[in-house]
Amino acid sequence: MAITLSAKKRIRQNEKRRVRNRKIVSRMRTNIKIAKQSIENADVSKANEAVKKAVSELDRAVSSGVLHANNAARRKSRLIARLNALKNKS
Repeated sequence: MAITLSAKKRIRQNEKRRVRNRKIVSRMRTNIKIAKQSIENADVSKANEAVKKAVSELDRAVSSGVLHANNAARRKSRLIARLNALKNKS
């Protein structure tokens, strides 16, 4: 157990950040999952909107420091590549 005041404060800060980060990560994963499902269902207009929203959530996660910029860029690239493949197939 923490003894010093600074260690106790750090524990409180970490807990607040953990709760905030969980919300951001959960929202991000949900939007990515929706985007992937809409791409698999081959609905171009729905997939376009879902990918746009997922990219926005990824950018939000980067700006809040939850996700590294390169990680988000890789995920966005993969999503957009799938979307483009769907558009070319249609």
